[in-house]
Amino acid sequence: MTIWVEGLFRYPIKGLSPEQLSQAQLQAGQYFPGDRIFAIENGRSGFDPLAPQFLPKTRFLMLMKHEKLAQLRTKYNETSGDLTLTHKGQNDLIFSLRTTEGRKALRDYLIAFFQPELKIDPQILSAPDGFRFTDSRRSGYVSLLNLNSIEDLSRLAKEQIHPLRFRANLHFRGLPAWQEMEWIGRKIQIGGARLEILKAIDRCPATQVNPLTAQRDQDIVALLERNFDHNQCGIYAKVIQSGSISIQDRIEMI
Repeated sequence: MTIWVEGLFRYPIKGLSPEQLSQAQLQAGQYFPGDRIFAIENGRSGFDPLAPQFLPKTRFLMLMKHEKLAQLRTKYNETSGDLTLTHKGQNDLIFSLRTTEGRKALRDYLIAFFQPELKIDPQILSAPDGFRFTDSRRSGYVSLLNLNSIEDLSRLAKEQIHPLRFRANLHFRGLPAWQEMEWIGRKIQIGGARLEILKAIDRCPATQVNPLTAQRDQDIVALLERNFDHNQCGIYAKVIQSGSISIQDRIEMI
């Protein structure tokens, strides 16, 4: 049985659109590169960059409550610090996330975009080194999604379920549906990197939002609970050996 990487994705800003990659350099003990390095407060979150601590997703703009986020297409340039934003085919807007002026301009755009839903002062937060705005307190390092499991969910739902609903870093194929749950506690090799599978991912109502239409059109959590008596889909892993991974790399148990 051959299992291979079919997609690599990072989400530079929590709750906003993915960026597809052809390869990524994983570092032992670190998060997926460029992933969840920014977040947008919905009111004062209490986040302290000098002593960063995990905060629940409800402190930030996120799809679970703000499905309109899925209408925005964004791309972050790590070299320049510029965020390019597009809404429904309109002209690109560029915001510098490294300047006070750029962040204020993005803040003002979001206030206007979401009125009257936002609380006051949606500040743009940056993750200090070694920290990420993930949804998991302990194990949100790298997330993996078995596309055959998503195809099985689509069969049960009687409609196509888009895998980007699950906002995973790595999509893979070649493993029978749901067998990834048997990987928990084991180690895998992908390209030059090794990862330890930590736990299954509990899903929330953010997966209701269709990433293509920005509409809530499918209750994934209810679908999982009705058919499997749990709300889990996808797995979290920790990088235990640094290395480069790429599209089409084989995934092997070690």
